[in-house]
Amino acid sequence: MVVSYTQEHVYLHPWHRVTAAAWRKFTDPAALPHILDVQTLSRDVDPRAGRLHAVRAIAGRPPPLPLLLRGLAATAGAGDVALCVERTSVDAAARAMRVVSRNATFRRLVDVEERCSYAPHPERPDEWTVFTQETSIRCAPLAAVSATVAGMVERRCAESFAQNAARGKEAVERICDGLALAEHVPGPSPADGEER
Repeated sequence: MVVSYTQEHVYLHPWHRVTAAAWRKFTDPAALPHILDVQTLSRDVDPRAGRLHAVRAIAGRPPPLPLLLRGLAATAGAGDVALCVERTSVDAAARAMRVVSRNATFRRLVDVEERCSYAPHPERPDEWTVFTQETSIRCAPLAAVSATVAGMVERRCAESFAQNAARGKEAVERICDGLALAEHVPGPSPADGEER
């Protein structure tokens, strides 16, 4: 059994601002308290083509598991930290950013894949950005886990990911608002007698 859901959100900010904010969203511990650390594992930049590929490792607190599965999680080597790998591709010329995240821990119990994209809004491409998020959660088939328990785990994980996704969108909105203010703040005026 797999639980899948798709969400779409329109940011009332241009693509360059939203993608800059998306890169920074993990720097706001108050907005995303479940995130413990983010490390860049690799980065490849092609300045002529305007393309960037990056891989990051994200450490966070795992969602609470039902009591029945806590023992299984411990035997599967899952501790108090969940790791996930995020692969990001940015094509600046096409104004396209894609992010694919997958859990590295707990995979023997629960496999989670998240695919996100950021694109200019079709009606207002220079002003708004469409964010699309597709998530699939699958509880691994274990003899010790009944289909009912597996379904319960998938639903609980989906609820947790939906809450964290909402927090992530709020963090991006807040960062976008700050970037918008910074873009519109005039620089210091030249002193009298200085050239402009």
